[in-house]
Amino acid sequence: MLTQLVSLTALAATVSAHGLISKPTPRGPGDASVAACGQSVVTNIKGDKTSHVEGLPELAAADTGYHADRCNLWLCRGLQYADNSANVQKYTPGQSVNIEVQLTIPHAGSANVSIVDTKTDTIIGTPLLSWPSGYADERQFYAHQTPANQTSFNITIPEDLGSKCSEAGACVIQWWWYGTGAKQTYESCVDFTVA
Repeated sequence: MLTQLVSLTALAATVSAHGLISKPTPRGPGDASVAACGQSVVTNIKGDKTSHVEGLPELAAADTGYHADRCNLWLCRGLQYADNSANVQKYTPGQSVNIEVQLTIPHAGSANVSIVDTKTDTIIGTPLLSWPSGYADERQFYAHQTPANQTSFNITIPEDLGSKCSEAGACVIQWWWYGTGAKQTYESCVDFTVA
Protein backbone atom coordinates (compact mmCIF):
# COMPACT_ATOMS: atom_id res chain seq x y z
CA MET A 1 0.00 0.00 0.00
CA LEU A 2 2.79 2.46 0.95
CA THR A 3 4.63 1.65 -2.30
CA GLN A 4 1.49 2.43 -4.31
CA LEU A 5 1.00 5.68 -2.40
CA VAL A 6 4.61 6.73 -3.03
CA SER A 7 4.28 5.85 -6.73
CA LEU A 8 1.04 7.82 -7.07
CA THR A 9 2.55 10.78 -5.21
CA ALA A 10 5.61 10.75 -7.49
CA LEU A 11 3.37 10.57 -10.56
CA ALA A 12 1.22 13.44 -9.32
CA ALA A 13 4.31 15.51 -8.68
CA THR A 14 5.56 14.84 -12.20
CA VAL A 15 2.33 16.18 -13.64
CA SER A 16 2.55 19.39 -11.60
CA ALA A 17 6.15 20.41 -12.17
CA HIS A 18 7.06 24.02 -11.38
CA GLY A 19 10.68 25.28 -11.15
CA LEU A 20 14.33 24.86 -10.15
CA ILE A 21 17.83 26.15 -10.83
CA SER A 22 19.14 24.53 -14.00
CA LYS A 23 22.59 26.20 -13.97
CA PRO A 24 24.94 25.84 -12.10
CA THR A 25 24.19 22.26 -11.08
CA PRO A 26 21.77 22.32 -8.11
CA ARG A 27 21.62 19.85 -5.24
CA GLY A 28 20.02 16.55 -6.17
CA PRO A 29 18.91 13.49 -4.19
CA GLY A 30 21.06 10.46 -3.38
CA ASP A 31 21.82 7.94 -0.63
CA ALA A 32 22.55 10.59 2.03
CA SER A 33 19.18 12.22 1.34
CA VAL A 34 17.45 8.84 1.69
CA ALA A 35 19.26 8.20 5.00
CA ALA A 36 18.22 11.61 6.39
CA CYS A 37 14.82 12.27 4.82
CA GLY A 38 13.48 8.81 3.95
CA GLN A 39 12.74 7.06 0.69
CA SER A 40 9.30 8.68 0.23
CA VAL A 41 10.72 12.22 0.08
CA VAL A 42 13.52 11.21 -2.28
CA THR A 43 11.14 9.27 -4.55
CA ASN A 44 8.94 12.36 -4.76
CA ILE A 45 11.86 14.63 -5.64
CA LYS A 46 13.26 12.15 -8.19
CA GLY A 47 9.80 11.95 -9.76
CA ASP A 48 9.69 15.73 -10.07
CA LYS A 49 12.89 17.69 -9.57
CA THR A 50 10.80 20.88 -9.50
CA SER A 51 8.34 19.79 -6.79
CA HIS A 52 7.16 22.17 -4.07
CA VAL A 53 8.03 21.81 -0.39
CA GLU A 54 4.55 21.72 1.13
CA GLY A 55 3.83 18.08 0.26
CA LEU A 56 7.10 16.77 1.68
CA PRO A 57 6.44 16.95 5.46
CA GLU A 58 3.42 14.65 5.13
CA LEU A 59 5.44 12.13 3.13
CA ALA A 60 8.31 12.33 5.61
CA ALA A 61 6.06 11.87 8.65
CA ALA A 62 4.77 8.55 7.26
CA ASP A 63 8.27 7.25 6.46
CA THR A 64 10.27 5.39 9.12
CA GLY A 65 13.47 6.52 7.36
CA TYR A 66 12.81 10.21 8.12
CA HIS A 67 15.06 11.81 10.76
CA ALA A 68 13.95 15.35 11.60
CA ASP A 69 17.29 16.10 13.29
CA ARG A 70 19.15 15.49 9.98
CA CYS A 71 16.58 16.47 7.36
CA ASN A 72 15.41 20.07 7.16
CA LEU A 73 12.78 19.93 4.42
CA TRP A 74 12.62 23.74 4.34
CA LEU A 75 16.31 24.02 3.44
CA CYS A 76 16.99 22.81 -0.11
CA ARG A 77 13.97 20.45 0.26
CA GLY A 78 16.08 18.34 2.61
CA LEU A 79 18.63 17.44 -0.06
CA GLN A 80 21.98 16.68 1.54
CA TYR A 81 25.42 18.09 0.79
CA ALA A 82 26.96 14.58 0.91
CA ASP A 83 25.07 13.69 -2.30
CA ASN A 84 26.42 16.76 -4.06
CA SER A 85 30.07 17.08 -3.05
CA ALA A 86 31.13 16.62 -6.71
CA ASN A 87 29.14 19.73 -7.73
CA VAL A 88 30.68 22.35 -5.42
CA GLN A 89 31.30 25.60 -7.28
CA LYS A 90 34.37 27.67 -6.39
CA TYR A 91 33.87 31.44 -6.41
CA THR A 92 35.79 34.52 -5.37
CA PRO A 93 34.49 37.63 -3.57
CA GLY A 94 32.94 40.06 -6.04
CA GLN A 95 32.60 37.43 -8.77
CA SER A 96 29.55 37.63 -11.01
CA VAL A 97 27.75 34.29 -11.31
CA ASN A 98 25.11 33.47 -13.90
CA ILE A 99 22.07 31.59 -12.58
CA GLU A 100 19.51 29.99 -14.88
CA VAL A 101 16.09 28.91 -13.62
CA GLN A 102 13.70 26.55 -15.34
CA LEU A 103 10.05 27.56 -14.83
CA THR A 104 7.62 24.93 -16.10
CA ILE A 105 4.33 25.98 -14.49
CA PRO A 106 4.00 29.56 -13.22
CA HIS A 107 2.37 30.86 -10.04
CA ALA A 108 2.65 34.63 -9.55
CA GLY A 109 4.37 35.42 -6.30
CA SER A 110 7.60 36.57 -4.74
CA ALA A 111 11.12 35.18 -5.08
CA ASN A 112 14.67 35.82 -3.98
CA VAL A 113 18.19 34.50 -4.35
CA SER A 114 20.24 34.44 -1.17
CA ILE A 115 23.29 32.94 0.43
CA VAL A 116 22.17 30.65 3.23
CA ASP A 117 24.21 29.33 6.17
CA THR A 118 23.28 25.64 6.15
CA LYS A 119 23.99 25.06 9.85
CA THR A 120 21.59 27.77 11.04
CA ASP A 121 19.30 27.89 7.96
CA THR A 122 19.58 31.68 7.91
CA ILE A 123 20.27 34.14 5.13
CA ILE A 124 23.71 35.68 5.34
CA GLY A 125 23.33 39.43 4.87
CA THR A 126 20.46 40.42 2.61
CA PRO A 127 19.07 38.68 -0.48
CA LEU A 128 21.32 39.07 -3.53
CA LEU A 129 18.27 39.50 -5.76
CA SER A 130 14.63 39.93 -4.87
CA TRP A 131 11.31 40.00 -6.70
CA PRO A 132 8.79 41.20 -4.07
CA SER A 133 5.82 40.45 -6.37
CA GLY A 134 5.01 39.50 -9.95
CA TYR A 135 7.53 36.66 -10.16
CA ALA A 136 6.44 33.90 -12.59
CA ASP A 137 3.14 35.60 -13.38
CA GLU A 138 0.87 33.19 -15.25
CA ARG A 139 -0.38 35.84 -17.66
CA GLN A 140 3.14 36.74 -18.78
CA PHE A 141 4.27 33.10 -18.91
CA TYR A 142 1.47 31.90 -21.18
CA ALA A 143 1.85 34.97 -23.40
CA HIS A 144 5.58 34.11 -23.69
CA GLN A 145 6.44 37.40 -22.00
CA THR A 146 8.12 36.24 -18.78
CA PRO A 147 10.81 38.85 -18.04
CA ALA A 148 14.20 37.40 -18.99
CA ASN A 149 15.65 38.42 -15.62
CA GLN A 150 13.36 35.91 -13.89
CA THR A 151 14.97 32.91 -15.60
CA SER A 152 18.53 34.05 -16.35
CA PHE A 153 20.31 36.54 -14.13
CA ASN A 154 23.62 37.31 -12.50
CA ILE A 155 24.36 37.53 -8.82
CA THR A 156 27.50 38.97 -7.24
CA ILE A 157 29.27 36.98 -4.55
CA PRO A 158 29.49 39.30 -1.52
CA GLU A 159 32.91 40.56 -0.56
CA ASP A 160 32.21 40.47 3.18
CA LEU A 161 31.65 36.72 3.72
CA GLY A 162 35.05 36.26 5.35
CA SER A 163 35.56 32.57 6.09
CA LYS A 164 31.83 31.78 6.52
CA CYS A 165 31.60 29.98 3.17
CA SER A 166 35.15 28.67 2.84
CA GLU A 167 34.19 25.10 3.79
CA ALA A 168 32.17 23.02 1.30
CA GLY A 169 28.65 22.41 2.60
CA ALA A 170 28.64 25.42 4.93
CA CYS A 171 26.74 27.68 2.51
CA VAL A 172 24.42 27.41 -0.46
CA ILE A 173 23.11 29.85 -3.02
CA GLN A 174 19.37 29.35 -2.62
CA TRP A 175 16.70 30.31 -5.13
CA TRP A 176 13.40 30.58 -3.25
CA TRP A 177 9.98 31.20 -4.82
CA TYR A 178 6.55 31.34 -3.21
CA GLY A 179 3.54 31.11 -5.53
CA THR A 180 0.89 33.17 -3.75
CA GLY A 181 -2.23 31.73 -5.41
CA ALA A 182 -1.03 28.13 -5.26
CA LYS A 183 0.40 28.61 -1.73
CA GLN A 184 3.44 26.58 -2.75
CA THR A 185 7.15 27.07 -2.02
CA TYR A 186 9.93 26.09 -4.41
CA GLU A 187 13.59 25.93 -3.47
CA SER A 188 16.75 25.02 -5.29
CA CYS A 189 20.30 25.19 -3.92
CA VAL A 190 23.83 25.38 -5.32
CA ASP A 191 26.75 24.32 -3.15
CA PHE A 192 29.75 26.62 -3.32
CA THR A 193 32.85 27.84 -1.54
CA VAL A 194 34.48 31.26 -1.50
CA ALA A 195 38.26 31.38 -1.45
